[in-house]
Amino acid sequence: MKAHSVSSDIFVEEDWLHTRNLVPGERVYTEKLVEEGGVEYRSWNPYKSKLAAGLLNGLQTFPFGVDTTVLYLGAASGTTASHISDICSKGLLFCVEFSPRTARELVYTCEKRKNMLPLLKDASQPETYADVVTQVDIIYQDIAQPNQSEILERNCVFLKEKGYAFICIKSRSIDVAAEPASVFKKEVKLLRTFLDIQERIPLDPYERDHLMVVG
Repeated sequence: MKAHSVSSDIFVEEDWLHTRNLVPGERVYTEKLVEEGGVEYRSWNPYKSKLAAGLLNGLQTFPFGVDTTVLYLGAASGTTASHISDICSKGLLFCVEFSPRTARELVYTCEKRKNMLPLLKDASQPETYADVVTQVDIIYQDIAQPNQSEILERNCVFLKEKGYAFICIKSRSIDVAAEPASVFKKEVKLLRTFLDIQERIPLDPYERDHLMVVG
């Protein structure tokens, strides 16, 4: 098991990414648990996590650290959030999810991880959780909505001055009939109005018609 080039808290073995398990013995989804040198690692599946897909596709901007504070918009059941939880072991993740069914799974995951706080809220209405969420180092967004860039802009009120924003753009959620490339071009232009774009990473073959943008 060797450290990944972008982070000493991500590990690589046989082309698979891993994170050090914050809660040894516990799985969050169907990931494999691997023990080496008295440390337990969780395999990080790029077909179930867009952040893992981005890393495997060459993502270089990775500001997640041990004590990083993250606002995760669209946390779903907590798959990717749990790996960020492993990495930001002394930090805090505010996990926003609107679907009650999915949020139940998220709450279960958060109960076992002291650095994850579930919020059953609508990410398009950040004012509804402004009394809970502090200023954060990173916003990570994975929301399949037509106005996903607008949602990110609204939530940037929580982002520190030198913070980072990650957004996973799903072209089919914005315009099912348009070519993904044209959708991405339009969304990046919109994102440039409030973000300094650092990277654009296509997520194929792990996620079709998706683009990760970091700013």
